[in-house]
Amino acid sequence: MKKKRQAAIRELLKDRPIQTQEDLVEALKEQGFQVTQATVSRDMKEMHLIKTPMEEGGYSYAEPETGWSGLSDRLIRLLRDCMLSVEAAGQMIVVKTMSGAANTAAEALDSMDLPEIAGSIAGDNTIFLVARDHAGALAAAERIQSLMKRGNPT
Repeated sequence: MKKKRQAAIRELLKDRPIQTQEDLVEALKEQGFQVTQATVSRDMKEMHLIKTPMEEGGYSYAEPETGWSGLSDRLIRLLRDCMLSVEAAGQMIVVKTMSGAANTAAEALDSMDLPEIAGSIAGDNTIFLVARDHAGALAAAERIQSLMKRGNPT
């Protein structure tokens, strides 16, 4: 049942903008799935859904497209457009984003699987990345800064 439901979620995301979990619950119910918000939330996390900006404003959920280092060109553009600054501070890296973009940016950064990073926490416009040591923080910050400039964090 979960596989069918997640396949339906993929199709819904292609067909129309889904802006909230509640929108997705209703869309799934229209297709005959009896789901709760909690179930949809678990599916979304398992599917690594992210919020992406819509041309007409606002955000909608989408599946990340895979590419090199786990990032698609779409996510690279998103990161470049929403990240404002990157600064190493001790074992932490502070990434400032546009308002409302930190969770999406953090998901993209997490998918890079930077070996120097132990974990991340995202708020509304700030991401805290915890590095394994100070040298790792400096190296990861440099890679993220290069992503902001060129789109290729090699």
